[in-house]
Amino acid sequence: MTTNIQQTMIRNGLILALFAIVTTGLIALTYFGTKDQIARQQQQKLLSILNAVIDKNSYDNAIHLDCALFTSNQLLGSDTPQHIYRASKAGKSVAAAIETTATDGYNGKIHLVVGLTKTPENTVVISGVRVLEHKETPGLGDKIDLRINDWVLDFNQQVYHQDNESIWAVKKDGGQFDQFTGATITPRAVVKAVKHSAEYYLANQAAIFEADNACSNSAVINASVVQEVEASE
Repeated sequence: MTTNIQQTMIRNGLILALFAIVTTGLIALTYFGTKDQIARQQQQKLLSILNAVIDKNSYDNAIHLDCALFTSNQLLGSDTPQHIYRASKAGKSVAAAIETTATDGYNGKIHLVVGLTKTPENTVVISGVRVLEHKETPGLGDKIDLRINDWVLDFNQQVYHQDNESIWAVKKDGGQFDQFTGATITPRAVVKAVKHSAEYYLANQAAIFEADNACSNSAVINASVVQEVEASE
């Protein structure tokens, strides 16, 4: 009787062990079989976002593969490094897309990417802004999301320089940007974050474009990403 029970336990243990080995193998095969596709999708999404804030015809480098990491709690809203993607044409720097964080949203942090170009007059032109992540109230603060409202497009081609700082605020605070009915805190936070991004770019442009490249990936994958994104636009 005892021997039969032991044999049954051993048999069941072997079956479970075999099942675990097969399952682990399948998971590993799935990962290695899809990791390139996942990487391609991630790069494709990144490039689409960058092209939304910087005109793809204004640069000729692989912008999603050319970035630097910078930290500024005061102006970029984070104690951890933020990506700044660099656009160039014929070897000359033309624009940058800065990841930044508005820390004072109504429901917490609002993560953004801001496209910026510098003019000879030592000013900054905002080429585009997109909200990457937020937790703002549906129907109120979520209007910062382009899928909900086109408010964020008001930043397009806006000019920032030290002499016009006062207009970089919502209208309730004496600035030029609309606030939302019943939700002033959210747009106020976004406007301030965009302004701070412009300030940071003006003060650090040379360092941004001279810093070592912190982005890299497979050339084969990246070539196909560019083609796929261009074909979809």
